[in-house]
Amino acid sequence: MARKGPGGVIAAVEAGSLAEELGLRPGDRLVAINDQPLRDIIDVQFYAAEEELRLLVERDGRALVLEAERRYGQDLGLYFVNPTFDVDIRRCTNNCDFCFVKQNAPGLRRSLYVKDDDYRYSFLFGNFVTLTNLTDKDWARLAEQRLSPLYVSVQAADPDLRRRLLGRRTAPDILAQLRRLAESGIEVHTQVVLVPGLNDGRWLEQTLDDLTALYRQPVASVGIVPVGLTRYHRGQCRAYTRRESQAVLDQLEGWRTASRRSLGCSFVYPSDEWYLVAGHPLPPADDYDGFPQVENGVGLVRCLLDEWGELKEDLPPRLRSATLVCGRLIAPVLESLVGELAARSGAELRLVPVVNRFWGAMTTVSGLLVGQDVVAALQGRPLGAVVLLPRAMFTGRYGAGSAPPDMTLDDMRLNDIARQLGRPVEMAGTTAEALAALSR
Repeated sequence: MARKGPGGVIAAVEAGSLAEELGLRPGDRLVAINDQPLRDIIDVQFYAAEEELRLLVERDGRALVLEAERRYGQDLGLYFVNPTFDVDIRRCTNNCDFCFVKQNAPGLRRSLYVKDDDYRYSFLFGNFVTLTNLTDKDWARLAEQRLSPLYVSVQAADPDLRRRLLGRRTAPDILAQLRRLAESGIEVHTQVVLVPGLNDGRWLEQTLDDLTALYRQPVASVGIVPVGLTRYHRGQCRAYTRRESQAVLDQLEGWRTASRRSLGCSFVYPSDEWYLVAGHPLPPADDYDGFPQVENGVGLVRCLLDEWGELKEDLPPRLRSATLVCGRLIAPVLESLVGELAARSGAELRLVPVVNRFWGAMTTVSGLLVGQDVVAALQGRPLGAVVLLPRAMFTGRYGAGSAPPDMTLDDMRLNDIARQLGRPVEMAGTTAEALAALSR
């Protein structure tokens, strides 16, 4: 059979879905919808939005044509082996000194060394991209399908400085690209990764001024993130000091105050790391305007604290003794929370901040903890009935690719850690999840 497009191999069919009613099965290849060839899951979402559907399917080398009527809002109910079908993820061709992939430890699984810069993954999963590798066909598709929102790494608005930061002399003018996205009605959430002495200070002022001029056309938010480094970094970057972090927050608060007055929202959102390093209190929830960049580490701690404030007055009647694990950055916040939980519940709870030996002690976030460091830190300690690990260790936010959801960056499974510690081990990403695990 001659295919009309690459199509996508079905991994699973949702029970009770339209796809199940049509008889679709795992292993089938969905090739086209209403005579439109399918390049990836975005095409499936776009072309399956019609009320009448005609699906071209390949099964065991044979062509099947299936027709159906779709109710408003009804999803096909399909999961695919690869969201981009037979086409590999679009690779990054920049050469940033602070690129985290270049700072990876040796010997990890192959997917952790993939530098992705794929606008499709930005639309589907909220990955930040630089827009430096878009073709004319990409721009045409963005306009046709209005793939919104997108998440874009700006780093600097000045073209020359941005090219220096990206290590790419031919990087296009990001402001011109953002205006082009605005013409297609596409909303954009941006981020600026700050590097000491390079794009902060007056350069940050210029970047924020230029992005503010594009508010809502198309820029909806600006996340400010400090450069993250591991012991494998070989470039010239360095991390921000406590005093420098305080200065950055002072500078940004002026912009946030002005934005709330003129735009009705904060618009500029420092990531949690700035506040934790500087020792500053987190802003109230209202200042995050619905948390548009929470997956980028902007407001996660505020969500955690507010959730605890709501739940602590109605705790489960009984909690198990436990050891809770975290990275060193958030340890002061969690020490207070865990101490209050222990006092209120009477449960024996211990918090163990783990030093990151794998990536280096400068790496302090919980999301980059690895199994071997956790095991080394906990062995020989009294652990209680259960060990709680941060879910961020397992979610793959930093590029775990297609790994199982309970695998750490150093390829340890949850059961592997439990076996080595001789205790049940569970994940928790929220206060509610932690309380549920402790009350089982």
